[in-house]
Parts: sequence; structure tokens; C-alpha cells
Amino acid sequence: MLRVFAAVCTLQTSCALRLPLAPLRASVLRGGSAALMSTAAVAEKAAPVEKFRKDYTPFPYTVESVRLDFDVREEETLVTSKLSLSRGAVASAGTPLELHGEREGPKESPAGAHVRRRRAHNPASPVAGEELSLKSLILDDKALTLGSDYELTDEGLTIFSPPDGAFTLTSTVSILPASNTKLSGLYQSSGNLCTQCEAEGFRRITFFPDRPDVMTSYRVRIEADETRFPVLLSNGNEVDRGKAAAGRHWAEFEDPFRKPSYLFALVAGNLGGIESTFTTMSGRAVRLAIWSEKENLDQLDWAMQSLKDSMAWDETAYGREYDLDVYHIVAVNDFNMGAMENKASSGQEGRGAWGWLGTLRRSSR
Repeated sequence: MLRVFAAVCTLQTSCALRLPLAPLRASVLRGGSAALMSTAAVAEKAAPVEKFRKDYTPFPYTVESVRLDFDVREEETLVTSKLSLSRGAVASAGTPLELHGEREGPKESPAGAHVRRRRAHNPASPVAGEELSLKSLILDDKALTLGSDYELTDEGLTIFSPPDGAFTLTSTVSILPASNTKLSGLYQSSGNLCTQCEAEGFRRITFFPDRPDVMTSYRVRIEADETRFPVLLSNGNEVDRGKAAAGRHWAEFEDPFRKPSYLFALVAGNLGGIESTFTTMSGRAVRLAIWSEKENLDQLDWAMQSLKDSMAWDETAYGREYDLDVYHIVAVNDFNMGAMENKASSGQEGRGAWGWLGTLRRSSR
């Protein structure tokens, strides 16, 4: 994707900002190196499973849109997802709706192979170590009943008999970003909340068909304590923001371009930043913002100029201009993947909706 290159080039061409694939820093990430080593020692890598194109089957339902509400609290984050769905043309009436949702980590069988237990759980009594704790599940206006309407397992949930026409599925789950040492999904490090959804991290945030061929448009609302999390960001254009009770604030974002779930991004934290604008070849002004820890602000000017040069190069080389109102880059001291180009995409068109989320490292030169 062109703007993937532009965003990565922003940091790679700078003497002060580099893009390494550095090891995790034990002094910053929760659990430290001892915890990471312990996890690695206990968990053996599962044998790879071969997947063939001939075995591919399309997802039987179309996700028309998704609305996500993140209620960031001290001990947990409540995520409410509202999926607008309809049965696809290739699916027969009554086809069960299966959604991914990681409830527990892999278990080790006596033979040493990792398996996931398909076992129904009582959502009111979450199992220790589970990722998603289901609080409510509503299909249209009806609260669903575990056992008769749906099955809940360690791998997700299944709605037994969805309606034939269009319908809405609303779920609320509780997740624990501060204790998320897998650094996949939504996790907290150095006081900031970040996401890593590639390749299958979104299923650790909410129940969803977490596969790259399921693309939909997103509208996201984030609410959090304003002192701890003054900066709230997600994919797309910010369409609204405001104050809430008890010193909290919120922001809402809309991404008009359909994308797969692994490109979803959210950041909330006490960050500083610099801003500028870029005028596209059609004369439209795009707001540019680069965010990082406040001690790194003196390193961001070159990154901003590199971003502008890269956007201009896209236009000169390919005649393509950026199509949203804002372009964000977040470069923090400790980001698990080193870099993640959280983009929206439509086929090969490479539409940009977020920018870049990655690790900032000081140069030794």
C-alpha cells in the first residue's frame, strides 16, 4: 500500500527516529522479562496447520457496519459492539452465526499439544485468565439466553438461529488491558492504551468475525478519564467530542471506508504531539498530527516533513491524494510490534484512515 510506505518512510528516513524490530523492554512492559520468559518456557509452539485456498468458504453473513463503544475504567474496559448484519447470498436460511472471541489462552494436553476447550461457560462466572467476559447479548430487542439461543466457548460464540433478514447484534464485554501481557488486542503499557490487532488480536477486544475477508465500516466512541488519558484516537475522522461526568471526556470517530478487523486501531494516553497541514493536489487541506511521549517532542519535526514529502510523492508518482481529513502517526517508546500500519483499504486502492502506530527509538548518533 502506498501510504504504508509513506508512513514507514517517515521514521526510517530520520536520523532521530528509527524503526527497529527491537526486543521488548522488561523495564516498561507489564510482567517484565521474567514474566515473558516464564510464559515462553511454559507454552510450547503449536504445530502449524496447513490451509489451502481450495478449502476457502466465504463468511455466510455480511457485516454492514459496526459501532464500538469503549468505556475505559480503572480496573476494566467495557466494550459494547453493535453489529448490523444480514445473511449473505451464499448462506442458507438458519445458518448459525459464528463469531470469534478469545476467552482463554491455549491449554496443554497431556501429549503436549495445545488445544482449545470447546466448553460452554456461564458468562456471570468468568474463568480465571479469560480475555472476554460477556456481560450482555441482545439480538434486535431480545436478550438472548445461553444454551437455548447461543453457545459460548473458549473460541467465541455461536448464535444458533439468526433471522433471515437484516438484524442487529449488540454485545457488551469486559476486558482487562492493564493485565494483558500478551500485548495483543487492547493492552496498557507505560500508562497508555494501545491496540495490536494483526493478525488475530481483534477477537481479544470483542466478539466479531475476525478474518481478513470480512470488511465493514467502523464508528468508534471512546470515553476515559481526561487527566490520565487526555489524547483519544481511533481510525478515521473525529466527528464529535465532549465532556462527561466525574472528570471524564469522550471522542467519536468515523471511518467511512470498509476495512478488515486486523486494521482497527485505538490509542488513549498522556501524549504530546505536533500538528501541521498538507494541501492535496485538489486543494483540500488535510490535518497532520504526530503523537509521542512528551520527552520525545523534539524528535518529531523531521518525521512531519518526511510525512509531507511522502504524501506529495504519492501524488506525483501515482496521481493519488489522501482522501480523509486527518492523518495520525503515533510513535511511542514501547509498542509490541515495532510498527503497525493501521489502514483502511478497499481492494487495491490503499485508502488511508489512520496512519501509523509504532515504536520510537532514540538514535545513538
